[in-house]
Amino acid sequence: MINGISPPGTPATPPIKSGAVTRGAPVGNAKAVLRDEAAAPSPAADLAAAGPPVDSAKVAAIRAGIADGSYKVDPEAIAAAMIALDLPPAP
Repeated sequence: MINGISPPGTPATPPIKSGAVTRGAPVGNAKAVLRDEAAAPSPAADLAAAGPPVDSAKVAAIRAGIADGSYKVDPEAIAAAMIALDLPPAP
């Protein structure tokens, strides 16, 4: 029973014990597969750890424009970009 949403008569799910899953231990019909991050670094993990690329100069310029009131929003350009992202490319 999970938070009282299972039908009456359904046995309660036993609590999960901390540290109960070990490398190769059966979990249902599958095996728990844990990857050793230190042994096999991946390019995706490296990129994720580095964070998104940020153009600090552009961020500073936009912040300054917002602060002094000179930054103007172009709703037509924003709408066009949103539509372009949503449509498939032309053949």
